[in-house]
Amino acid sequence: MSMPFYVSPEQVMKDKADYARKGIARGRSGVVIQYAGGILFVAPNPSRALHKISEIYDRIAFAAVGRYNEYENLRKAGVTYADVTGYQFDRRDVTARGIANWYAQQLGQIFTESSKPFEVEIIVAEAGETTDADQIYRITFDGSVGDEHGYAAIGGQADQVSTVLKERYSDGMTLTEALSAALAALAAPAGTAAPAGNPTSTGNGGERPELGTSQLEVAVLDRTRPHRTFRRLQGARLEQLLAESRAAEPAEAPESAGPPETGPATGPAAPPSDPIGPSAPADGNTP
Repeated sequence: MSMPFYVSPEQVMKDKADYARKGIARGRSGVVIQYAGGILFVAPNPSRALHKISEIYDRIAFAAVGRYNEYENLRKAGVTYADVTGYQFDRRDVTARGIANWYAQQLGQIFTESSKPFEVEIIVAEAGETTDADQIYRITFDGSVGDEHGYAAIGGQADQVSTVLKERYSDGMTLTEALSAALAALAAPAGTAAPAGNPTSTGNGGERPELGTSQLEVAVLDRTRPHRTFRRLQGARLEQLLAESRAAEPAEAPESAGPPETGPATGPAAPPSDPIGPSAPADGNTP
């Protein structure tokens, strides 16, 4: 009788985590960023039928990356959980924090007990009455929950995207400024963070391709709305915002090619002007 093959619990968990991370890394990143009027969601998505960004409840939205069928099942379950909680208790009892905790329990249980973990990362965000009341939670494949402030990135090259967002994010941004920061972060190539002053540069002499309306899924939680704050930005409105965000980008400074060329000398050089201190000696030597 052969002995059963033994694998330590630590190795099993490590293998599951590596498997889930590889699956998530194959997808494109998504970005959630606060602005003065609410919370902006941006994700590259050429499909018009499969959504990465959706509404969960009145002031709560959901964004996900990874395997579509898995996070779509999570989204539907989250909507059901929110509706039942609001019906049994009160609509004010449905919060992003409660939904994030519920998602964490579900994903943690799947990761621990199932032979195959979910290859997903999700964000649950809620637009408060003020910017300080906004909530953004990031939930990973193993049920870990992170309370994010200002912005968050999931999936793909999330570390590189977060680096660009950190450089460009500021409190009280307009919707145009937030969209510009999100696009610069999403377009950053793998392993290269775009400089803050030149969001279209790859850092290796190349230019990043621009994302058009047909390649983007964009939505907002608009805090100025009293009810159902979630709305998608599409068509002419999205084209207008993209044009405004790209027009507002700082122009790339030309690279210096060395000192300017001068013509043949026709006489002694004039002493350099110094509006602050005394004039330099005529021979050009500094004291």
